[in-house]
Amino acid sequence: MPVSEYIEQFITALKESLNAATFVKISLGNYKGAEEGLKQLLIRKVMIKREDKLAVTYRYKTRDLVKNYAIDEVIDLIEDYLEQGFKIATLFTIENDLILEELNNGKVVLRKGKASNVAALSVDHDKAKTRLIKPDSKSYLTELKITDTDGKVFKNAQDKFRQINHYIEILSSLIKELPKGTIKKVADMGSGKGYLTFALYDYLHSVLKLESEVIGVEYRQDMVDLCNQVAAKSAFDKLNFVQGTIEDFKAEGVNLLIALHACDTATDDAIYKGIKANAELIVVAPCCHKQIRREIEQNKVKNDVSFLTKYGIFLERQAEMVTDGIRALILEYFGYKTKVFEFISDAHTPKNVLVVGVKGKAHSAERKAEILQKIKASKEYFGIGYHHLEKLLEL
Repeated sequence: MPVSEYIEQFITALKESLNAATFVKISLGNYKGAEEGLKQLLIRKVMIKREDKLAVTYRYKTRDLVKNYAIDEVIDLIEDYLEQGFKIATLFTIENDLILEELNNGKVVLRKGKASNVAALSVDHDKAKTRLIKPDSKSYLTELKITDTDGKVFKNAQDKFRQINHYIEILSSLIKELPKGTIKKVADMGSGKGYLTFALYDYLHSVLKLESEVIGVEYRQDMVDLCNQVAAKSAFDKLNFVQGTIEDFKAEGVNLLIALHACDTATDDAIYKGIKANAELIVVAPCCHKQIRREIEQNKVKNDVSFLTKYGIFLERQAEMVTDGIRALILEYFGYKTKVFEFISDAHTPKNVLVVGVKGKAHSAERKAEILQKIKASKEYFGIGYHHLEKLLEL
């Protein structure tokens, strides 16, 4: 039988499996064609905007490329590739596997085998992500207008719901670095409407099964009242919101201190509170960096980056990096392992830096002296008279 007839039988079986909804996937291998670096094709069914498609993964030696096609297009694509390059193809269905192979001697075989996949694969284009905070019918998500009473996320709250889960994912990975049961008291500085504070409380109590006390600190009394009402309705007995500023908050006993988007030196106030409380974990997403920018602008020191800082936008970015860099050094001085990485808080806000301090062992006097020297040298290089956090801690 000519090769083309075997290919035709294979394609017919593929079409039948698609029509009968028994199709799982296709693998094409042993490529001998002219396309450089191509090794394999993997094909699975996906649904995009409520329309069935086939996703094709082109596996090259050094990279993978994924493209989505209409089903008829992929059928033609497979047929062409079988005629011009791939020597083996396997059709996986929930009923059986069908293998088409051209042997080294030129002989072609088409054989059936026992189904190696007992169920069809998911056809979701974006596979459902395992979220730490699930919508379900949690009352706080309903009260905060994230979901309806059936637990369905409102269309205009999708970004906010993703933001909440992204935030919890980050915190969960950091909390796992600490000894189990460490987080007994949490302070969320500048908690606003409480979206993230409620989600953290939910995660700590529902997922980690901790009895942590969580306090949201917010200057606006109306937000404090609203959040306390939602906490009461949700039976979150260990969640409380208080009116006040970061500067005035008494942080004794806090294990985890959070301050997202505290403006300018308010971030320093939050870090200061965390260090003084000997918190095991400090997490801040700084906003605005006016204090250091003013210092740089006033002193106008000539250095290797002066050609950049003469432009306002570059000066602003430089001030951000210097401010947060010194914050990280100060955390390190006090025995914290510091991490600085990008935190995308929302689809509608710019990317932000997250500065994290995880409490570690105290440094030697020699190491602490080295850190202080780095801080001093950095200040001199950029013409900085003082850093607000440094001043608070009297370094």
